[in-house]
This record gives sequence, C-alpha cells and structure tokens, in this order.
Amino acid sequence: MSVLGLIVGEFYPPHRGHKHLIDSARLQCDHLIVLLAHHPSQTIPGELRKAWLTEIHPDCDIRLVPDEHKDDTQQWAEFVTDYLLQTFGRSPDVVFSSDDSGPGFAAFMNCRHVMIDRLHNTVPITGPEIRQRPLANLDFLEPCVRAHFVKRVVLIGAESTGKTTLARQLAEHFQTAWVPEYAREHWERKIENLSADSPPPAWTPEEFVHIAAEQQHRESIAARSANKVLICDTNAFATGTWFERYHHAWDARDVRDARDTRDARDARDTRVDAIGQRDIAHLYLLTKPDVPFVQDGVRDGEAIRNWMHERFATLLSTTGVPWVLIEGDFAQRLFTSIAAIERLMDASS
Repeated sequence: MSVLGLIVGEFYPPHRGHKHLIDSARLQCDHLIVLLAHHPSQTIPGELRKAWLTEIHPDCDIRLVPDEHKDDTQQWAEFVTDYLLQTFGRSPDVVFSSDDSGPGFAAFMNCRHVMIDRLHNTVPITGPEIRQRPLANLDFLEPCVRAHFVKRVVLIGAESTGKTTLARQLAEHFQTAWVPEYAREHWERKIENLSADSPPPAWTPEEFVHIAAEQQHRESIAARSANKVLICDTNAFATGTWFERYHHAWDARDVRDARDTRDARDARDTRVDAIGQRDIAHLYLLTKPDVPFVQDGVRDGEAIRNWMHERFATLLSTTGVPWVLIEGDFAQRLFTSIAAIERLMDASS
C-alpha cells in the first residue's frame, strides 16, 4: 500500500522553512497532503496562500480547511481524521511537523510522526518574523510569495516629464528592478515600418486592453525578483487615462477641466479600468510638467500636458494610495523621490 503523508499548518506566509519541511516529507511518502488552516482574521487570505503552495509544490495535494480549533490538538486530530476519511477513505500513515505539538497530534490520529528541523537550524526563520519584518526577510521567501511583500512604487504623469529617466535612477539607487512603459514599446513596434510622411496610425480600444494587461503582467513578474521595492514606469491604472486621452483625441482646442468628471465614465474603457483596479501600488510619484517638453519623434501631447497632469492628480485622490508630487529640476525630483520611497520602506521594515 502507498504511504499517505500529512502536514497541517497555517503557512502564514509560506517560507523556506515550510518548503524544507514539505520537500523533506514528500521524499518519504507516495502521496503528501498539506492542509492549510485559514481564519478570516488573517491578513493574507487562505486562497492566496493555497495558490502559493500549489505553485511551489505542484506534486503535493494542497487543501484549504477552516481554522476553528485554535491550539486544541485533540480537536484538530479529530477534525483531520474525519476530513481524511470522508475525502480519501483512510487516515494518514505518517504526520510530519517541525514543532512540539506534532507527536501528540500524530498520537491522537494513531499514526507515526516524523520531526523535521525542530530547532530551525536548516532554515532559521518563522512566520511571525516574516510578518513583523517582511522586507528584511525577503530572502526566506519563494518568488511568488516575495512578490506579495515587495513595495511597488509607480511613476505617473504626462509626456516628457522625466518618468523613464527617474525610474532608471531610482532602480539604480535602490539596487532593484524597474518596469519600463510597455505602451511605448508597443507604439514603436507599430510604426517601425511606416515612412516619415505617413500619418500616424490610430489607437484601438483593444490595444489599450492589451497594453494594460501586459504592463500588469510584466510588473508581476518583475516583483518576484525585486530588492524590497519595485519601480514602475506607469501601470495599468494610468493606462485608463491614456485611453481617455487618445480615444477622445484631446488637443489644445478641446481640453476640458480635468476635474470635471460628469461624463468621465463615457470617456473611459471599463475593461481597461477593470485591469487597473487589480493593480498593486504602495506609492505613486506624480511628475509635474514643469520641465521643458522634449520631442523625441514619438510624443504628441505637449499641448495637453497640463490637462493630463490635473487628470492624474484628480484620479489619484480617489485611490486611497499615498502619492507625492515630483517637481522642480531633475536633481530635486530625484531627491524628493528617494526620500518618499525611504519613508515607505521605513514604515514597512
């Protein structure tokens, strides 16, 4: 008969100590069940932790169960025994754990117990330590979990306000990754075969949906390897306003007050905004259009830079995410941005 193994825990959050436990257990049984206990009071949802464990351990059977028994070992044993009998028709052959409650838990279930790294010598970290100081302990997290704790700083603003240069400088200063603006890459590819006298092609609504999704996807990938903070040159939230700008072909003669939102819903694409609502941002840096406009052959929004700026400011005030106005010369912009990010990281360390 195959060996059925069991691990029960909160994995709040999963860290490399848990990975060592699960990997070691998996080598010793044919089928390993990992029961993840979740409670509504926990700040990291159980479904998210389950998704992480499923990605990290695709060869294990990860299951979500309610945490209703607190630290009552016997009640947990009775609950788990009943759950496994209903689900698998049998009790486990062996329970694996890294804490002192494991042997008693296994005894109540009439099965063998294997202790793994009780003193945390192999991986010296605990869940509470991660929760208390996540940025200081990122190296104990797998990439998918690490991405959850990395702080995301998004540069947002009108054309030619120094966002890309500032993003590069901030990434270099904080020795971390940054995510370029995908819309520019998309546009350059779109016009690369056009002659100089060809009229610029139109933007379609579907392009903005694609751009928002791809920007968000690239950001999510980059967050997995970022060093405490990820610098983003725009995000999907901002793409919604670029849709508004291009879809309505704003120009110097047709710019409404950016604070007038009476028909804003009609001016935006709900699909793009739905993607933007899924963005993760911990700080926005709004670059003010108080520096000279530089025409690089691609930009076309000098006349409406002020409208774009005011529109971004209006929308940022509705997000609930902190934002800082970045103005002045380029040295001042860098100084202000670094100070704002350091405050964010100090509050999260």
